[in-house]
Amino acid sequence: MNISLILVYSLVGYLIGAVSMARVITRLVSPQTKKLKKKAQLEGSDKVFDAGFISATTVSATLGSRWGFINMLLDLFKIAIPCIILRNLYPGYPYYVFAATAGVIGHIWPVYYGFKGGRGLSPIYGGLVTIDWIGVFVTPIAGMFFGLLVLRDVFAAYAAGIVFMIPWVWFRTHDLYHLAYAVAATILFGIAIFDEALQLQRLKRDKVWADHTRVMELLGMGRGILKMAYFLGVMKKPEKEHKNIIS
Repeated sequence: MNISLILVYSLVGYLIGAVSMARVITRLVSPQTKKLKKKAQLEGSDKVFDAGFISATTVSATLGSRWGFINMLLDLFKIAIPCIILRNLYPGYPYYVFAATAGVIGHIWPVYYGFKGGRGLSPIYGGLVTIDWIGVFVTPIAGMFFGLLVLRDVFAAYAAGIVFMIPWVWFRTHDLYHLAYAVAATILFGIAIFDEALQLQRLKRDKVWADHTRVMELLGMGRGILKMAYFLGVMKKPEKEHKNIIS
């Protein structure tokens, strides 16, 4: 491999990954919106959760779930498309792995926006599309069932799919570069959500915030997981809807 090409494509990957689709969508769809909603408070609690990130979740909270879903796809494709091009340009050379890893870093710590980005979930799966597209479906589903049925934790169900990438990628490819991507992506994702997870752990001391269902509905990242949890009987669907204050 050429070291210069690794550096060039890593830089390109970072700069593409650093483009915040959440901010782009918000500016195009709702130019009057000055800032995305990042802080949330559950009805019945005086404690506030500050997400601290700008991502599809915050777009969903601000503009609605449809735009949040579009945001998620764009974040995935902004990594997947350049990496697929690189894989076809240089068959047998893992330049796309370096570009994908750098793209995830750019998404989490974007140079254009004061290094304040998202968690990196969709871009990570964008890299996985290039390595093994089947894993994009298998790992989050496996993680969801593991989190719900074994750990019985909705937040774990949301995050476990990234960890499951590691054994899946090795099982499917037996490629050290692909394995390195899965490990690096898991570490980067862990760093990105660390403050969020820590904050949620502190908030759980409040009886209202200890209710996983309300928290996941509030954050917008686990509504699909919640529906599955209700279907499996892991969690009981609330009898009434709760109001959440988001700013």
